[in-house]
Amino acid sequence: MIEPFIIRAIISGIGVAIIAGAIGCFVVWRKMAYFGDSLAHSALLGVALGLVFGISTNIGTIIICSIFTITLIWLQQKKILATDTLLGILAHSALSVGMVTLSLLERSVDLHSYLFGDILAVSPIEIYFVLIGGFFVLIFLYLNWTSFVLMTIDEKLARAEGINILLNQLLIMLLMTIVVAVSFKIVGLLLITSLLIIPAASARQLAHSPEMMAVISSILAMLAVILGIYSSYYMDTPSGPSIVVASAIIFIMVSLSIFFVKKKSKV
Repeated sequence: MIEPFIIRAIISGIGVAIIAGAIGCFVVWRKMAYFGDSLAHSALLGVALGLVFGISTNIGTIIICSIFTITLIWLQQKKILATDTLLGILAHSALSVGMVTLSLLERSVDLHSYLFGDILAVSPIEIYFVLIGGFFVLIFLYLNWTSFVLMTIDEKLARAEGINILLNQLLIMLLMTIVVAVSFKIVGLLLITSLLIIPAASARQLAHSPEMMAVISSILAMLAVILGIYSSYYMDTPSGPSIVVASAIIFIMVSLSIFFVKKKSKV
């Protein structure tokens, strides 16, 4: 019989994998990997905010990451510094403030679980956050999919169609904020970007349309989560890194398969 905590881990993991796989496509298409990494780093300040004020760490993460995103967009429009420079300043400043804040708390904090995840210790309340947040992200993606894809393919064409580029860019970033907020307990703040990038990169080699890529990416992310959970349980390895390793192995297998198929077709 499957242990209840394994069932909770699988449910929450699959929920995160579906939304991370879909949003991850835009991370890969729009080359937003560094932004995703910076967003995850800044999320530690959100965790600290939640613990200090006694609110949910998920809510605290959404608040801080949203402020981070809006501030970045505003500074980009002012053209004060290059985007990667702004990301480095904002992300590492937020990470450092979060670390200092956590160190000043009177109670002990399991920093390892926040940084690297602990999916096997997910509570029912955290599952509700994942399901509610995931439902919101999927509905929003479904309603704005055409605009997001068109903007990604050709911004000039999107403008001609009357699409607000800045607004849609902000919306994609805010959706990434929700993904980070509901999933940091799964793979951790330092590894969440890998769950956004690796399944999408694998799916890109297999898909022939944006919709197919999103579906395949979510399926591969779910497979990686399940493999990671069971390897963590049976081999007593850290759950977050185990999921990332499983995802990386899937990427290598897909890449090698595509390589040999193409090589064989040339012969």
